[in-house]
Amino acid sequence: MGEYEGKVVVVTGGAGHIGRGICEAFLEAGAQVIASGRKEPAQPICGGGHEARFFSADIRDPTASQALVDFTLDHYGRLDILVNNAGGSPPVASATASPRLTEKIIALNLVAPLVLAQQAHSALSAGEAPGCIVNIASVSGARPSPGTTAYGAAKAGLLSSTRSLAMEWGPTVRVNAIVVGLVHNDAGVEHYGGDKGFQRVADMLPLRRMAYPVDVANAVLMLCSEEKAAYISGAALEVDGGGEVPVFLHLAAEASRPD
Repeated sequence: MGEYEGKVVVVTGGAGHIGRGICEAFLEAGAQVIASGRKEPAQPICGGGHEARFFSADIRDPTASQALVDFTLDHYGRLDILVNNAGGSPPVASATASPRLTEKIIALNLVAPLVLAQQAHSALSAGEAPGCIVNIASVSGARPSPGTTAYGAAKAGLLSSTRSLAMEWGPTVRVNAIVVGLVHNDAGVEHYGGDKGFQRVADMLPLRRMAYPVDVANAVLMLCSEEKAAYISGAALEVDGGGEVPVFLHLAAEASRPD
């Protein structure tokens, strides 16, 4: 039996790009997976001959997130791992963003994962091995995030709450975060001006490519492993291909090239 055989995992935003990759990785490892989201995926989420169970919930609503925990315990009798993956934000100018939009962005990216973690705490603490929470954060929470200010602020708060919860809830729950860098997806290609612009941005990263969902998924599985990460809690693991090279270095290099 693999390490995750019999484990029960909840992944919020499980039908999305990164969320699906995380669900598939846990399924491949033998876990039972509940994928949560507002809309059921068009295609089932499968891996290793298993299929994730979908639970429809808008986790910004505390009643809905509590229902997610209750559903998990009613059907599986346990909860071992919570992956707070749901999040995101449209690009929006800070000067014109409405208060309502700002509240909704912070609710999704900070308040909802914190509340869900609180609601899941008792179940995560009940097993023989420590329960695990992995918060999917972003480089936007660790550096300026122009055009998505509220999102960056929320992700910075998520990193802070990760460290605080790790201190409060040890030794029965380990809490870690993943600081995700640029991720390869179709929306990103459009955002960066097509294939040429997308590849130019990717080439600026030390590993010369953006992340794929499996890169994030592998990091999640590593942090949840009692074999590999039993003494890791309160950490923020950077999955960003080596980081974003400062723009001034590219500008200086371009300026130094002969005409």
